[in-house]
Amino acid sequence: MSESGSTSEYDFLIKFLALGDSGVGKTSLLYQYTDGTFNSKFISTVGIDFREKRVMHRPKGADPNVRGQRVHLQLWDTAGQERFRSLTTAFFRDAMGFILLFDLTSEQSFVNIRNWIAQLQMHAYCENPDIVLCGNKTDLEDQRVVSEDKARELAGKYGLPYFETSAASGSNVSKAVECLLDNVMIRMEQSVDISQFPHSFQNHRLGSPMELDEAGEDGKCQC
Repeated sequence: MSESGSTSEYDFLIKFLALGDSGVGKTSLLYQYTDGTFNSKFISTVGIDFREKRVMHRPKGADPNVRGQRVHLQLWDTAGQERFRSLTTAFFRDAMGFILLFDLTSEQSFVNIRNWIAQLQMHAYCENPDIVLCGNKTDLEDQRVVSEDKARELAGKYGLPYFETSAASGSNVSKAVECLLDNVMIRMEQSVDISQFPHSFQNHRLGSPMELDEAGEDGKCQC
């Protein structure tokens, strides 16, 4: 996958939401993915923020001579603090996929993953939305308290892809987002009725994000 040109055209507008406790590295991971930069100074996200990136998506095994699908990604960054929970859950239903993070140096952030999954099952557009689980901060290996085996066991329990990432070095950041995008596109292709998905996911060529939102239909998939 690579960035498309500067054209305003795209085939799909897809919204992903980054979730997890405060301080696990959601903002840093998104900045690393979109800009390739890292700021070591921690600034807590207040409410909601988002990053954007254009990518050319080509399914695995696709004919290299066939043009890929132009995707405009909106990557929403949510506050992890409990006091913002009612605000952030309001965005759950409009997202097509979720990047769920915990901090490999924080046992509590790992324990709380179960709570975040429960929130998604309750508030997302369906009970089993596409999620990738990321154990972040692999660059702090000497401070690690959550083992890879333990994390993979939890991911396996919920049937989630698992990546160990570093927002600082960029390790596996793109792989995690690309895996989520692959799964979301597969879900769309296998769906009989695309109107079951969040309206931002509807195909709308030559349109702006605003036009896409106005043209779409809300719905709940039969997952």
